Amino acid sequence: MKKIIIGLLLILTLNASEIYATFHVEADKNAKLAFISGGIVEKVNVEIGDKVKKGDVLAYLHNKDIKAMRDVAKTTLKYAKKDFQRQLKIKNLIDEARFDGVAFKYENAKNQLAYQEALLEKTYLKSPFEGIIYYKNLVTGDAVTGMNPKTVLKLQSISKRKLIISYDQKHRKSVKVGDIFKYKIDGDDKTYTGAIYKIYPSANAKSRKIQAEVKTRDIMPNLFGDGYIEVK
Repeated sequence: MKKIIIGLLLILTLNASEIYATFHVEADKNAKLAFISGGIVEKVNVEIGDKVKKGDVLAYLHNKDIKAMRDVAKTTLKYAKKDFQRQLKIKNLIDEARFDGVAFKYENAKNQLAYQEALLEKTYLKSPFEGIIYYKNLVTGDAVTGMNPKTVLKLQSISKRKLIISYDQKHRKSVKVGDIFKYKIDGDDKTYTGAIYKIYPSANAKSRKIQAEVKTRDIMPNLFGDGYIEVK
């Protein structure tokens, strides 16, 4: 009877073991933004702490010259298209080489407009997702270069966060996706819980730790804490 009880206790212990882990908090999405075109900053539309939507123009370069070239390309395309449509109606009555020349001018005009629009688009720095600005190193009048882009704005998700947890590599076979992580943030007595949704495929050679991720919300990035992973 004693052996049976000991065996049951061992089973219960194995089914409810806890593994110590530390963590730091990161934003679920984080982007370092830079201009990929050179020029002078015409306007900056955001400040640190501003919330933005996907596609919002955060800043843009002086681009009147590029807009003018885009408009020239539009005009060229407009008349190249008209000429092409006229020649298309009498295609069987004119020399084939002449028609090919008109067709070439029309196609080339379309390509030139697409090129100018692409150049113009590069003068705008847009938000890749909905988030909040937490770093700014840009003012009107700054010169930027596309040859060596530098980060001018940093953007992170507004409320979605993730814990990057670290635990000893000896537990690599024990921890599974779906295991519950109970944790506390330094300076906060409240206990939080979350489920592991991702385990990194390699261990850190220096620290001999394995990392995993737990989703959470509304916690300030770069905070630290610790807790226990409940494994079966």
